[in-house]
This record gives sequence, C-alpha cells and structure tokens, in this order.
Amino acid sequence: MTEARRHDGELPGSREPLLSVRGLSKRFGGLQALEDVSFDLYGGEILGLLGPNGAGKTTCFNMISGVFPPTSGHVRFDGAETTGASPAEMARRGVGRTFQIVRPFASLSVLENVSVSLGLRRYGSLGCLLGRWGTKKIREEAREILDSVGLADLASRRAGLLPLGNLRRLELARALALRPKLLLLDESFSGLRAEEIRQMALHVRAVRDAGMGVLLIEHNMKVAMALSERIVVLDHGRKLAEGTGAEVAADPRVVEAYLGKGASGHA
Repeated sequence: MTEARRHDGELPGSREPLLSVRGLSKRFGGLQALEDVSFDLYGGEILGLLGPNGAGKTTCFNMISGVFPPTSGHVRFDGAETTGASPAEMARRGVGRTFQIVRPFASLSVLENVSVSLGLRRYGSLGCLLGRWGTKKIREEAREILDSVGLADLASRRAGLLPLGNLRRLELARALALRPKLLLLDESFSGLRAEEIRQMALHVRAVRDAGMGVLLIEHNMKVAMALSERIVVLDHGRKLAEGTGAEVAADPRVVEAYLGKGASGHA
C-alpha cells in the first residue's frame, strides 16, 4: 500500500512516531483478545482503529492507556518505553481518553466537571479532595476549554441534565483538560445526529491541527473514513489491514471481515 501523508502533507515516516505499538498481545485465560498487533501514530495525525465487534479495539486502547499490561509486546509513547505503566502515569505523560459510555460527575456543573480534570492534572488526587480544583485560575482555564468545544454557554448547567451530544463534547473537554499529546477517542460519535457529528468532527480536527495525535475507535465507517489519514483494521484480535481509507475499503479481506457483514455504515 502507498504511504499516506498526514493532513499537513508530511510523510509519517519522516519523523519519530508519537506512539509506537509493537507485537502487542493480550490473553484473558483461554481467550486471545489481541495477537501481535503493531502500528505507529504521529503527532498531528488521526489514525482510525476499526474492526467488527470483538476485534480487539478496546483491548488495544486499554493496554496503551495502562488499564492493564499486555501479555507480550511493547508500547512506546513520546520517546519512552511505557509498557505496563499505570493509567495515572500515562495521563501524566500526556495520554487523554474518552469512553463510549459517558459518566460525568452528574451532580456537578459542566464547568466543575472540567475543573476537576484540570485539578487532577495540576494537583493530583489529594489536591482535588482538598478542593483545589475550585480556584479562580482553574475555572478560567476550564472556561477556555469549554469554549473550544462549544459548551461555554452551558458552563453552569448540571452535567447530569445534558443530552448525549453535549455529554460527548463534555467528555472531550475533560480529556483535553489533561493537556494530552495523544487523545484516544472511543466511539465519540456514537448515537449522535448528523449536525452533532459535524460539530464533533470539527472539534477532533482542531485537536489534530493543534499537533496532537488522535487514535479513533469508531463504528460509523463513513465518519472514520472522513476523519482518518490512515486506518488500521483489526479482526479476531489480529491486524488485518493498514492504509488510507480508500485502500482499506478496497481490501477484499476487509470487505469480507467487516464491510461485508451488513455494514454499510456500522459494524
């Protein structure tokens, strides 16, 4: 396959990857959830991680972000070996993550939700328990982040009252509060209406344009193809294909394993 260029026209291989995954495998008892998966991701690039349900996408996310260690293989992030590092350590190093099921602090305001994330980054868990996330400086920074995702007007709204589209933008804002170099997006477009998808796509591209790397799990094939400079397809825990959207969509193995399963836009 031809080597895809990032949105700025630079070839990915012309500099050091932000994230490098090599031979990543994970076994849960008798289940081989992921087997010998390798890929690179660069700053200023959106890489789509696609595949049918149960392909190993979330397992891969969990090992990159430190939820659990791999059975074998290596993860290298921002020039350092990070295999087996804890989620707190990965967040400190600059990995932010959203989740498919959004769980905000429902009783807190939208502004307070982002302020807590900022407080965690700046003061740690103890500082948050002591209420340091409520300082004027942190509130001002939280408002700037909310403005960047179009939620500034809802800063005082209780998070538990938000509809799904705004909840997903709040989840993005909380991840951005960690000031990540790498953003892992897990089904951030799921359940959104067409206009909400358009708005979220603008925010994700803005993140990329700011120089962050974005690793995207997405079942909406149309969205994934439109956003991603490159795509990695997993099937039954193995890497099936890698390339541009056009190359992947034309790969007979992908058509059989993913697109051919009645998936005109969803897996």
